[in-house]
Order: sequence, then C-alpha cells, then structure tokens
Amino acid sequence: MDKLVFGTDGWRDIIGDKFIFTNVARAAQAYADHLLDKGESLVIVGHDTRFNGDKFARVVAEVMAANGLKVMLSKTFIPTPAVSFAVKHYGAGGGVMLTASHNPPPYHGFKLKGPYGGTATQNIYADVSRRVDGIASSDVKVFDKNKHSIEQFDVKKAYFDHLATLIDVDVLKAFNGTIVHDAMGGAASGWLKGFLKHIKSAANVHEVHAVPNPMFYGVNPEPIPVNLASTMAVMQASDAVFATATDGDGDRLGIVLPGGEFFNSHQIFAVLIDIMAKRGMTGKIVKTFTVSRVIERVAKNCGIEIQETPVGFKYIVDAMLEGDVMVGGEESGGIGVTGHIPERDGIANSLLLLNAVASSGVSLKDIFTQLEQEAGWVHAYDRVDLHLQGNELKDAVMASLESPPEVFAGKSVTSVERRDGVKLNLDDDAWVLFRASGTEPVLRMYCEASDSTQVKQILDKAEAYVQSLA
Repeated sequence: MDKLVFGTDGWRDIIGDKFIFTNVARAAQAYADHLLDKGESLVIVGHDTRFNGDKFARVVAEVMAANGLKVMLSKTFIPTPAVSFAVKHYGAGGGVMLTASHNPPPYHGFKLKGPYGGTATQNIYADVSRRVDGIASSDVKVFDKNKHSIEQFDVKKAYFDHLATLIDVDVLKAFNGTIVHDAMGGAASGWLKGFLKHIKSAANVHEVHAVPNPMFYGVNPEPIPVNLASTMAVMQASDAVFATATDGDGDRLGIVLPGGEFFNSHQIFAVLIDIMAKRGMTGKIVKTFTVSRVIERVAKNCGIEIQETPVGFKYIVDAMLEGDVMVGGEESGGIGVTGHIPERDGIANSLLLLNAVASSGVSLKDIFTQLEQEAGWVHAYDRVDLHLQGNELKDAVMASLESPPEVFAGKSVTSVERRDGVKLNLDDDAWVLFRASGTEPVLRMYCEASDSTQVKQILDKAEAYVQSLA
C-alpha cells in the first residue's frame, strides 16, 4: 500500500505512479471520514485542466457520495479560488480540488478546502494524512448509482458577482485599454475575460494560452520568467497596461510589464498592500519565510504590523481565520486580501491591479518605485530551483547546514533562521535561503541583496556549494 505524503498544500504525486485512481479513492475516503466526524454533510469537488482531471474528480465525488455525503461536482474545469468560493457560497463543510497547481505536467494533486472557503489548515491536513495511512483500497466505500447521487454545479456568476464587490466596477467599466491574460493552459482560462464581460467593461483582453492544455504548452504552469517567454514577447510589441499570468489552477499570478519586463510576486504583494491601505482597510500583513524584506519595509512605512510564517498558504489562512489580516502572501505569487475569501486568487488580484492602474493612470512599475523610495529599500531578489536526480543530495545539503559556515559568498553570516529551511543572514542586509521541496527532488535557493549583481553572485556560490556535496 502506497504511502501518500501531504506537503505544504495537499498530496501531490506523479500520474500513473502513486497518483492513481485507487490512491485517489483512499485519499477521498480519508477526507470523507474527516468530514463525517465533524458532522458535515455537503462537499464541493472540482478539478483543473491536468490529464484525467475530470476522471479523478469523478472518483472523489463517487467516494464522497458512497459515504452518504451530498456532493456537488464542478461541471467542467474550474480555478481553485472558485472552488473555495463555492464551499462558502453553498455552505459546504469542505472541498476537494484536483490539481498540482504549478508543478510540472506529470504531477497531479489533491488539495483540500475548509468550510470557511479557503486553503485547509494544518490541522485539517494532519487529520486526513493520519487517516489515509490506515485505509486500504478494500476500505473505500463503493458508489452505487441506484443509491447515491452527485449534483453538478456552476458557480461562475456568483463568483463574478462577489469579485465585483472587491473592485471599483465603474472604473473598470470605463477602462478601454488592453490587458493581456496568459492562462498557461490552466484552469483560469477565460475567467478574467469572462469577468470583464460580466460587468460590461470596455476593456480589451488579449488572451494567451487560453485553450486548456494538460501539457501547459511545454512549460511548468508557474508564472515566473523562465515559463513566460511567449508572453514577454507579446508585451514587447503590445500597448497593454500589463500582462497577468495565472498558474495551473488560477490561484497565483505573475505580471509582465510593457516592454517584456517581469514584475515579480514581491512587487505585486507590495502594490496590493498599497491598494488596500489607500482604501482604508486595516489589519496586519502576513508573509511567508521566503518573501522579500521589501514587504517588511513597506508595512513598517505604512505603520502596519507584520507577521512571518513557514512556507505554505495554510499558515496564512490560520492567521486570516484569527482575524485582522489586511493582506497575506507568499513568494510563489499566492496572495489573499481582506474582504475576500481566505484564499489566494490570481483572478481577483489581477483585477485589483488593473483597477489601481485604471483609476490612477500610473503604471505598476511607477507605483512600486514610489513604494521603494518611501520605504528606503531597493528590491533585488531571485530564486534558483535545482532539479536533482534523487533526494540524496537534497538531504545532504540540508544536513550540512546544521553546522552553517561563518562566511558565505565572501560575506559574514550574521545569523541563521530555521523557520522553514535554512536562511543565512549576511552582511549588508543580504540573505540566502536553502529549502528542500516536499513533493519533488528539488532544492530551492532564494536570495535577496542590494542589487541584482550581488544576488547572482550569491546564488552562484549557493549552487557551487550544493555541487561540492555531490
């Protein structure tokens, strides 16, 4: 019996290896047991555009129904934030989203949603993970179409109506410029354009990779520069105010500016703080361990409290459920805002950014530059993902950092943090973080320094350090 490992946001594995129908059914049975023990009666099930997504979702729905739960299954592919919204909208006890988010095409995944309409908390995942270890295929309840039923749902209009409460509808109705949306072949395909049509906006939406594609047009569906070459090329010749790229399940985003320049998740995070603060919203800022310190500086400059968590949006959700959070975000582009569900939402955040540009007449780049100047901080940041043959080298690197060096990349190590991975704080406010992926044989290295040249030098040294242990 395969062991199913639940990482920072659910269980993910390779399709045809451990991610097979029998294991998906085991995970569904574990979640059904969890919901029933909590006294819940209704569950939402959705899927993205990955291979066999509809079939995996059907298996989950059937197991849930066989356990006596009322099941609402999405009629077609759907973005993760829309599934989270559906949980809240329909008053469900929870939800399952079949997606591997930004992972490569061979992967699929099993995400859970809490009854509050957002990413499942650590406690929910821990309970389901504990249960699944003791469930064999023979323990899974069997669906009988003569006894059990599954209802299909379409929550798009209700979700759009809710999004309209987050933005200034009149501003976006009048906006007659162009925005580019690269859905990367994922589940947000058509949803941004659909919303602007829903409110009768004059905006022109140029869609890229809008047709669902389980191979995501040959890239990993993560909106970072290495995967956005075609959108960058579009923006070199476009008069669009910016391009937004949403990941495989639509809960994260990246931005490409006119001329093809990438506007990263930290910059987006900072601008969203500015947007919400100017609207008079209150509450603290919550960021994960890998997020740039520009967020700390912007928050401090605004007089806003900041809280740091391990990597994983579930930790941000914990803070949001406690209340009084204005914006919470992670380095990978997942950001949640007050007034919405406690969830990342690439579509909602794209609209907030468009609203800011349309109402101010100022570009995103200029908005961020002003924030940098006010905070007294120059943002230079990068990340390198080392794809390894197996987990041995990854484990060796992390073990070696139990006794970290006193000097790294020619800079003194001033302190070490271990909230999630190992962060070496260096002279001149620079830092480098080594963090092992929980789902792939990947070692991620993050760096921030005073300029891009130093960032590259430090990351080059970090890669050389890894290779020295091979």
